[in-house]
Amino acid sequence: MYRGDPANLVALKAAIGGRRIAVGVCAGIASYKVCGVVSTLAQAGAEVTVAMTNDAQKFVAPLVFQSLAGRPVLTSPWDSASPADPQHIRAATALDAYLIAPCTMDMLARLATGRCDDMVSLLAASIDRARTKVLIAPSMNEAMWRQPATQRNLATLRADGFLVLDPASGWQACRAVGPGRLPEADDLVDALVSALARG
Repeated sequence: MYRGDPANLVALKAAIGGRRIAVGVCAGIASYKVCGVVSTLAQAGAEVTVAMTNDAQKFVAPLVFQSLAGRPVLTSPWDSASPADPQHIRAATALDAYLIAPCTMDMLARLATGRCDDMVSLLAASIDRARTKVLIAPSMNEAMWRQPATQRNLATLRADGFLVLDPASGWQACRAVGPGRLPEADDLVDALVSALARG
């Protein structure tokens, strides 16, 4: 929708302005694309909260996402303003949508088996998916994408109400070619807009 065109920003603001969206970032070279997602959402007037796994912070520093979103980044389940105010519950109940991108093979397994020992999975576990859309954008090597375990976990997540976005196909940073690439930032924003429009 936006595609870097200022004229389209007006329509994007109408679609997501004021909406509360979280973006969960997992480890992977594709995490650099998510900077564009967060920037576009913030420009359109969305209230963006970013959550990151520990390993994701080795690819992109939390300060980058804090600067783009204009809000603190959630990096640890143990950080909270008050013990009586768990940040993951507060954040989860306020959201209109949650996008996990890039979603690694490991994160797929965590979500499919109900593990929640990092901020990205903990936030996902705290969301009522009957009320709030949770989108997953898998990103991994093409051989990892084709693993039976990956496909089983994807089937489980779809059955559990997660919205799984198909990965793109092409050249990968590991020098492989095939499915598993994270879609471009504008495509991820479009997916969020579509999910929010469906209610």
